[in-house]
Amino acid sequence: MNSSDQHHRSAWLQGPSAECPEVPEPLEHPWRLVLLGAPGVGKGTQADLLTRHMGACHLSTGDLFRQAKTRSEREQTLAMSAALNFMRRGALVPDSIVWDMIRERTSCLRCAGGFVLDGFPRTLAQAQALKVLLESERLSLDAVVNYELPVVEIVARLSGRRTCEKCRAIFHQTAHPPQIEGVCDHCSGALYQREDDRPEAIAVRLEAYANSTTPLIEFYRKLGLLVTVAARGSPEAICERTVAEVQARSRFVAECRCEQRAGFAS
Repeated sequence: MNSSDQHHRSAWLQGPSAECPEVPEPLEHPWRLVLLGAPGVGKGTQADLLTRHMGACHLSTGDLFRQAKTRSEREQTLAMSAALNFMRRGALVPDSIVWDMIRERTSCLRCAGGFVLDGFPRTLAQAQALKVLLESERLSLDAVVNYELPVVEIVARLSGRRTCEKCRAIFHQTAHPPQIEGVCDHCSGALYQREDDRPEAIAVRLEAYANSTTPLIEFYRKLGLLVTVAARGSPEAICERTVAEVQARSRFVAECRCEQRAGFAS
């Protein structure tokens, strides 16, 4: 069962008026994570694995934007409609509009099963706004996971990626090739290379990511939330590494709090 089967995320994907058909049982410790990492490091795959492992909801802004495109104008909130106007022009959605879409879904951040936030925040301004919102809701992040991979490996991953023009399934020329070259295993659609998966486009994407994310990483480092994980190996191995690092940070924080309480008591 994948995370989308386990948690339908209706409230996240459809907007504040929707309710999830299945509400997770309250957990003693619901995990709340933010995932960071350059294009090609596998954040989406890790989010799916982590939500399955932790029983949390995968809150992806990419899924949110894709779902918005399928909704009629009557079903769209003001923030969704504004975001789509920018997307249709091929322009980046401004921070303020992305933030409005997140704020509409504050109930998802309060989910009793916890969450894995994938694709947000992307800028320092978004991170600061999220911090204020979580504090107002008396919620706290357990960790901000930053996946790292050398640029040469990211280029190899993305430039070898091929996408089915029909069902959107993804293959890789070396890591996950189709049974018949250029043909999708699932629907027999033609495979193609996305424009932004070409090496020259990848370099531009990585530079833009570094420029926007470096202050973000430093922000979370100063808050003591940053956990760095090498994005090498199988997806399962990376997930195990992530869980171990997050749990280690949680134990460290718990020990520090115990020492602080002991100090106050004396």
